[in-house]
Amino acid sequence: MQNKTYNLYPEVNEFQKFYLKTGNFHEIYYEVCGNPNGSPVVFLHGGPGSGCSPTQRRFFDPAYYRIILIDQRGCGRSAPQGEIVDNTTDDLVNDIDAIRAALNIDKWLVFGGSWGSTLALAYALAHTDRVTGLILRGIFLSRPTELSWFLGQVQAFFPEPWESLCTYLPANERHNPIEAYEKLIFSDDIKLSIPAAIQWNNFESSIMTLLPRQADPSSETNGAVELARARVQIHYIQNNCFVGERDLLAEVRDKLAHIPTDIVQGRYDMVCPPITAWKLSQAMPHASFQMVEDAGHSAMETGITSALVAATEKFKSLNINSLNI
Repeated sequence: MQNKTYNLYPEVNEFQKFYLKTGNFHEIYYEVCGNPNGSPVVFLHGGPGSGCSPTQRRFFDPAYYRIILIDQRGCGRSAPQGEIVDNTTDDLVNDIDAIRAALNIDKWLVFGGSWGSTLALAYALAHTDRVTGLILRGIFLSRPTELSWFLGQVQAFFPEPWESLCTYLPANERHNPIEAYEKLIFSDDIKLSIPAAIQWNNFESSIMTLLPRQADPSSETNGAVELARARVQIHYIQNNCFVGERDLLAEVRDKLAHIPTDIVQGRYDMVCPPITAWKLSQAMPHASFQMVEDAGHSAMETGITSALVAATEKFKSLNINSLNI
């Protein structure tokens, strides 16, 4: 049980940015900050579709870690923005390892939340010998039961956001919101696609935390970013995140039993219900598992943030021999 409360590290403003050019037309943005000779850690964002933010650098001690953040294909600062062609989980896994090789990193700690936890596990399964450890938050394994929850059953707890999501649509299309939103969001008419994307993204945002969050009046909505995020997310959902045929629980049980792992989960997570994190902890009995009792899904809730920073602090002792400082 965690007793000490940990806060985010101060803002990290000095960083290097790079682009990985793949064999096709994708260019993957990644950035590096912290100690250039430190213990490497890669941050995998959620979504799918969201991209990284400066706040996410702050989970890590910049004096100790060499911190790598990646905007996945079609996301954030990667180009083309919102592109779904040649955009699968296997493609992302290949990008991650290509970035590792480009940075001349032998092994690294892998940190992923929500969809990023799926991607972190997929990467660790494909490149086990390159992973020193895993920090996973708000576990999502892309199973049909999890997608069914997000695409309908969650209305049992959040009827108002669900009603807002559905009433935006014509009455004859509300029985299948994902299909209706896909048609709108992939329209060539931005007068249809961007407002629909904003509506879609707002639904997820409204169920992220245990208690409602106050909107930031100074924040501006970027229609292109909102559209890219929604397009990538719907593309992945409609394809079961390209891992729907795999039994990730069985795979991690067989292949990742020797990988040090921390699992952090909000008790009242309505995006990724706790049963998945619990089952992952049963498949990885060696893992540290913390259920944060007063939190939902967001990594920015106090208890979740503290548990994640505590995990990065703990991994310092596990990775002490990888430092050159």
